[in-house]
Amino acid sequence: MSLSSPEFKNYKLSRTACPVLVLQSSSRISPSLSSKMSSPNFTTPPPPANENILISFPKPSILLVTINRPKDLNCMNTPMNHYLHALFAWFDNEPSLLCGIMTGTGRAFCAGADLKEWNSSHEKGPPKDSSQGRTMASSGFGGLSRRGGKKPIICAVNGICFGGGCEMIINADIVIADAKAVFGLPEVKIGVAALAGALTRVVRTVGKQRAMEMVLTGRPLPAEEAREWGLVNKVVKGGVVDEAIKMADLICANSPDSVIVSREGVKLGWEGVGAEEGTRLVAENWYSRIDGGENMKEGVRSFVEKRKPKWVPSKL
Repeated sequence: MSLSSPEFKNYKLSRTACPVLVLQSSSRISPSLSSKMSSPNFTTPPPPANENILISFPKPSILLVTINRPKDLNCMNTPMNHYLHALFAWFDNEPSLLCGIMTGTGRAFCAGADLKEWNSSHEKGPPKDSSQGRTMASSGFGGLSRRGGKKPIICAVNGICFGGGCEMIINADIVIADAKAVFGLPEVKIGVAALAGALTRVVRTVGKQRAMEMVLTGRPLPAEEAREWGLVNKVVKGGVVDEAIKMADLICANSPDSVIVSREGVKLGWEGVGAEEGTRLVAENWYSRIDGGENMKEGVRSFVEKRKPKWVPSKL
């Protein structure tokens, strides 16, 4: 399915500062746009557009998600959270996409939840119908803080990363940060708690004492300190999205089946499954599904023939 399909009628092509394809709600796009830009082929269209989220494809196999609410430091409201849940579910099921990247516009990656929306909802009292409340999708804040998922997502942190934004990167697969980025869980300063998944996860990454320091003081961590603590893989001075694309390219060059299975194995260990039990689960539930498959045969064959492998889309 290409962008000429009727399912994409709510999207338009847009040019950005870098040569990528951007999908936006048609209500926010100028009519004078180029029609010559190449279109990715999808088996199904992405979910209906959200005006505060930009979708782009810097490479055919890479999804780039940009939070685009800079005046509000990219704070997330309820519709944005539910949209990202749907978007990452689509990403996992789209065979042509192998790796995702998430970043923000302006001086923030994401400064957390939209507290104006939160305050307004609490002043009105609980809704008569619980389905109308500020419910959180199963994947958590920003579709990422509690996401299990199938494919890797890299966070390219361009600036402020507080509250829910920090909860998102704690559960991301890889984190690249700009040198000016700053991280923190300041919920205790406003009388709430980081309940989108970070409290039970951050301790596995940074250890008990550092986790306690983060969540009990609410103090901000500069990018380099966050890297020293293990929250960040790499710190760069500018070009954080470009660096994330380079990392995604390395991932996309590998067997898509092997990436999915390997990620699942690490995730099981990180979530507290014992080493032997986790190994058994990966072998029985995942590796058995790729053993002798097309990509495994191609990988071994290409090694023997001393050539680059030609992978096929994963069927996992």
